[in-house]
Amino acid sequence: MDEAMRVGDEETATPRNGPRNGPRTRAGEANEERILDAALDAFASRGYHGARIDAIAAAAGLSKPNLLYYFKTKDALYLAVLRRTLELWLEPLRELDEARDPRAALEAYVARKLAYSRDLPSASKLFALEILQGAPLLGRVLDGPLKALVDEKTAILRGWIAAGRLAPVDPHTLIFAIWATTQHYADFSSQVAAVTGRTLADEGFFEETREGLVRLLLDGAMPRG
Repeated sequence: MDEAMRVGDEETATPRNGPRNGPRTRAGEANEERILDAALDAFASRGYHGARIDAIAAAAGLSKPNLLYYFKTKDALYLAVLRRTLELWLEPLRELDEARDPRAALEAYVARKLAYSRDLPSASKLFALEILQGAPLLGRVLDGPLKALVDEKTAILRGWIAAGRLAPVDPHTLIFAIWATTQHYADFSSQVAAVTGRTLADEGFFEETREGLVRLLLDGAMPRG
């Protein structure tokens, strides 16, 4: 966020101490998770500027000073929400193991990503908003841990291609296509519902969507017999 916004926002008042600088307790960790959940909903629905620290604190069942005890600034809270979202998003990609059958591994990845879009649409929408703005707070994370993990997994895809276990598709294009199609059902959930009259909460629609995406994304990535 730009410097003027940080200086001018009264919600970035900083308490002198907080558990971020000391030992964490179970109660403290539970409070942090409640804060992050409430902040996710607020930032995803109202954007950074529209979300208010006092409203987030109330939604988390805490006072504003108590929230600021855990997250000293609005920027710090926003970045913590984004980092937690990214960690969640990367978990299925980390499970892409070169020892597995390529189609089974990629099918599982598509299914996990689609399930996240069904279960955590707000997280996907907030992440998309950050990226559309040029990733002002998350840029260093994207250039570091995300890139390193994608480099590792594209190397696995290239190994499968070299071994004839995948068709010669561009690994980055395949990963981006999985991201784009699965997260569409979260980021554009209103459009999906308007066009189809259904949502991923409908188990039948979820399965139809999963099967359709697997065919669309993976049939062209499998080697021809």
